[in-house]
Amino acid sequence: MIVLAIDTAGVDCSAALYDSAAGKVLSAVTETIGKGHAERLMAVIDEALAAANLHLAAVERVAVVIGPGSFTGIRVGVAAARGLALALGVGSVGVTTLEVLARSHLAEHPGQPVVAAMDAKRSEVYAQAFAADGLPLNEPAALSPEEVSKLVESLSAAPVGSWAEHSLGKGAAEFEGRDRFDIALVARIGVEKAEDAGRPKPLYLRGPDAKPQTGFALARARARE
Repeated sequence: MIVLAIDTAGVDCSAALYDSAAGKVLSAVTETIGKGHAERLMAVIDEALAAANLHLAAVERVAVVIGPGSFTGIRVGVAAARGLALALGVGSVGVTTLEVLARSHLAEHPGQPVVAAMDAKRSEVYAQAFAADGLPLNEPAALSPEEVSKLVESLSAAPVGSWAEHSLGKGAAEFEGRDRFDIALVARIGVEKAEDAGRPKPLYLRGPDAKPQTGFALARARARE
């Protein structure tokens, strides 16, 4: 199976091609852009296809990071993945940022449960616990730092991700990149997802930062009177 993996949930705009039959990463392209994923994603996918010497029609599954992460970035990636899968007539699956962080850690440090914990600002942490075999132990959630600390302690788990770095007293500049990962791992996880997993949907653990200005239109109307 040829899998196309996409990630626009964080600062990176990434795509990779993976051949599951050969167990080989065919190509991987990552641009750290912060914003503007919608403008760059298709070009990054084209670069990954060219590097793998493949046409888009060769893709047999699309895997996309569904969050948590940037509200806008997640929407860009999920929409692209679903659109490509529909056009190609293939399946698409979602992979969470938290499971990729956990699996990345377990690949290098096996044998211990993991709590993937991302600094969500506003005194919140996006977190999920995983067993030593990578299977989830709970659902992803927005928790308080105290709740995450108790979860880590109760499982004797290794905390990974930006919150784990922050909790050790490191400054923002030092832990900013801790929620980044190898896009090829997203493709590998995408191979494992069940065919009947359904179309990927964004994983939002809280609402967007931008709020409608309620009453604004009414105020303008009154100003014209």
